[in-house]
Amino acid sequence: MSHMHLELDAPPALPEGGLRVIPLGGLGEIGRNMTSFEYGGKIVIVDCGVLFPEETQPGVDLILPDFGPIRDRLKDVVGIVLTHGHEDHIGGVPYLLRERGNIPIIGSKLTLAFLDPKLKEHKLKDAPKYEVSEGDIMDLGPFELEFVAVNHSIPDALAVAIKTPAGVALHTGDFKMDQLPLDGRITDLRAFARLGEEGVDLFLTDSTNAEVPGFTTSERNITPAIDAVFQNSTGRIIVASFASHIHRVQQVIDAAAKHGRKVAYVGRSMVRNMQIARELGYLHVPDGVVVDRIDAAPPNKMVLMSTGSQGEPMAALSRMANNSHQQVSLEPGDTVLMASSLIPGNENAIYRVVDGLTKLGANVVHKGNALVHVSGHASAGELLYCYNIVQPTNVLPVHGEIRHLHANAKLATQTGVPNVILAEDGYVIDLVDGHASITGAVDVGYVYVDGSSVGDLTDSELKDRRVLAEEGFVSVVVVIDSATGKILSGPEIHARGIAEDDKAFDEIVPKLVAALEEALSEGTRDNRQLQQVIRRVIGSFVGRRLRRRPMILPVVIEA
Repeated sequence: MSHMHLELDAPPALPEGGLRVIPLGGLGEIGRNMTSFEYGGKIVIVDCGVLFPEETQPGVDLILPDFGPIRDRLKDVVGIVLTHGHEDHIGGVPYLLRERGNIPIIGSKLTLAFLDPKLKEHKLKDAPKYEVSEGDIMDLGPFELEFVAVNHSIPDALAVAIKTPAGVALHTGDFKMDQLPLDGRITDLRAFARLGEEGVDLFLTDSTNAEVPGFTTSERNITPAIDAVFQNSTGRIIVASFASHIHRVQQVIDAAAKHGRKVAYVGRSMVRNMQIARELGYLHVPDGVVVDRIDAAPPNKMVLMSTGSQGEPMAALSRMANNSHQQVSLEPGDTVLMASSLIPGNENAIYRVVDGLTKLGANVVHKGNALVHVSGHASAGELLYCYNIVQPTNVLPVHGEIRHLHANAKLATQTGVPNVILAEDGYVIDLVDGHASITGAVDVGYVYVDGSSVGDLTDSELKDRRVLAEEGFVSVVVVIDSATGKILSGPEIHARGIAEDDKAFDEIVPKLVAALEEALSEGTRDNRQLQQVIRRVIGSFVGRRLRRRPMILPVVIEA
């Protein structure tokens, strides 16, 4: 676990009648979204997602929000509200429920359906679940929650208005204002306007596309590009998308039906999610289009709907690019359609996959050379509309990296919002008498999921992993006579991950022996001190002679 120490004091006690908001993840990053709202001694949480690791975090599976600031107060949590079913908003829920398993969960039908397999995987059965939809109003402790339909890249997304005597906080979740959505479900601007008329004291808005001018392109506009891929492809078509992007899968299925192709799902999460979506009526499949086998039709009549659009090493598309997929072998003439955006931080991994696919002879169509994906987030023009409609008193930009938050804050200021707050994870924002301000900070950081370990991995250990990966390691074994203090055996030096064989260290052995004998002659018997002598001599030699800084593992054995 890593900690970010903010240059702010711990917050004072929340004034009576005030609303306290603490972002525990999602501000300054794309992922692990989680925000705590406290009023009257009770807490409601909005979203609890994960962040996927970057190349500088080797071996890490997932990164969670930091539950530390609320861990001692889990008994006061009256519920977790989930705005939609993406991993960066629901993926952390099982880990929070492992600390208190009966926290009520509130979400839309599809969101709860996508969460269910995760809870079963973690053997969590105690959490009560409450299904809500747009227009619903729900009392939860001292909070009154009103749910508002918003359009996003996944169906059934909701904004939530959190009403307390301290004021009204409106959290958009992830949203955009597509006026011609594929499912006909638009962002309910009438509800936004009504809430604005009633008074929104704190508006928490999606910042992801705040730097992008204008309006986000409609999902319908990419249908011709997808259709063109099907029209021009003579071999098999592999489409890579998020396993939760039901709208995109629907477009692919429609194109396949039009061009007489069969569709097979590849990847466990894709199979599971599309089965859920179909059973709940969010995905409409013509009879006979979706098949169970990838070879159910000739290659020129097959479409494979795959996971791995972000270059994830173990996902189906990456294994195809590496020619290591057990079922799918790409051939010249195949077309790969990458129907997704590039999540910041994933660019290198994605382009490695594109290069691998191209090397195997596939024609790769992606956002860089065709209009095959549009964002699920509101651009600057849409955010300006929302600010003018809602006319909030205070704005807190959320969901985005630092530059996105600043761009969103600038838009709010331009529309005349009286008070705009720029915060990061761990900042404490109190809404008192209609005015929101930063009153302090709590210590938060990254919580790493590393195999079965949760929160045990430290930044220091991650640094060790990077050193091992980039510089290699040198082990040194020496045996000392505990009675006489003489060297009985060694030093034996072995290197791994260094472009030199062990003989390269022959010239330093006499100097190392001399340094050890000098330390021993001075009465040094402490193994740790002797290990430091080894590290110093070997480190100096390797740095000067080999120009490397490997991890050095000295082993001193007393006989």
